[in-house]
Amino acid sequence: MDCCGLCAAGRGSTYDLRRRSFRRAVCRPRFLAKRRVASFKLALLMANPLVALRYRDFALYAATRFCATLCWQMLNVAVGWQVYAITRDALDLGFVGLAQFLPFVLLVLPAGHVADRAERRLVLLSAYALSVTAVIVLLVFTIVGGHHVWPVFLAMALHGTSRAFWMPTSQAMTPNLVPPEVFPNAVATNSVLLEIGVIAGPALGGLLYLIGPTVVYWTSVGLLLLILVLISSLKPVRASAPAKAFSPSDLLEGIRFVIRRRTVLGAISLDLFAVLFGGATALLPIYASDVLHIGPAGLGVLRTAPGVGATVTALLLALNPIERHVGRWMFGGVAVFGAATVVFGLSTSFWLSLISLCALGAGDMISVYIRQVLVQLETPDDIRGRVSAVSSMFIGSSNTLGEFESGATARWFGPVLAVVVGGAATVAIVLSYLKLFPELRLMDRFRRH
Repeated sequence: MDCCGLCAAGRGSTYDLRRRSFRRAVCRPRFLAKRRVASFKLALLMANPLVALRYRDFALYAATRFCATLCWQMLNVAVGWQVYAITRDALDLGFVGLAQFLPFVLLVLPAGHVADRAERRLVLLSAYALSVTAVIVLLVFTIVGGHHVWPVFLAMALHGTSRAFWMPTSQAMTPNLVPPEVFPNAVATNSVLLEIGVIAGPALGGLLYLIGPTVVYWTSVGLLLLILVLISSLKPVRASAPAKAFSPSDLLEGIRFVIRRRTVLGAISLDLFAVLFGGATALLPIYASDVLHIGPAGLGVLRTAPGVGATVTALLLALNPIERHVGRWMFGGVAVFGAATVVFGLSTSFWLSLISLCALGAGDMISVYIRQVLVQLETPDDIRGRVSAVSSMFIGSSNTLGEFESGATARWFGPVLAVVVGGAATVAIVLSYLKLFPELRLMDRFRRH
């Protein structure tokens, strides 16, 4: 495209030498100056990852995401420890993940379509209200002293349903809360706050569980009610309504888009299979109880370790974003994730386990960062909710289905062999993807849509 109307005026059947000289002397410098100014603004923004918090609605939204992360991490500790204490069966830990996975994977694509058509703030309110119901089920189960864990699976299914709606809606909503030039900082700020929640949540959950699981659940209810208040304070955010009437094929538009973009497909599917086979965090209650013998407080510390590695990495990425050799960074991050999983599986030392989990979190953050940037930069506005739903489906599937896979293999082969084989399988997936997706391997820079 021409940088100004003067260039357009120079087109025609005759090209005057003076006009061409003028265009070289005036238009090209203007274009380069604009690029330098834009790059300078981006550098300033990335150097201050908290600048997005100056915008009221984003600050409220970031607070909701932080509180939600804190809540879910506390619940992960409490539910995992409570279920294993009741049944002493590793497979039941897998069923906790499966109960969340099934409703999530069935509903996330329709939820993405809702995010593209509905008022996104109301979608979030409805989803988090359902999460309140799920935690109340856990609270009642604990108060009555239940010995059959099917109510826990019911609560996790409600949580999975809620997550199917708030996850793609949240991703699609973020660009509506800040100006375009601040959006990179909004992503960085959000990642840092979420990882702080990942660090603080498990430790807080483990400490509160020492008092009693009901304390964890009452605290979670309080956090969710606060989230509802914060979301209600946001200004209404409506997606652009599509011009054409609804068609069932619209639900698959996000999938069609991802399949057409080989780099996006490779990035998110690599993360899916890596975390599917390397989901060692689901077995942390077993390691804390039977391998490392550190109790519920130690379990909280173990769950905190991946968040520490991810937070440090997120801060480094916010201040020094990856600009070159994107594909190599993607594969390297997942390879570190797999190797760290193997080390954790073999470790009988508490400190070595902490270090390996920190490295695991760092590698995972690199892959998450690259995947998020790919999706954000290459997705058109009118299908952002549906593409976010596809990305959410990969993320949710890799986490929840990976928990079930880890629980099942731990029951069959024991927890140590299950974790070690899963980490080795992750490294093998990386090696195979180097050949299957050369577009991703050779990718040097992010491309804009």
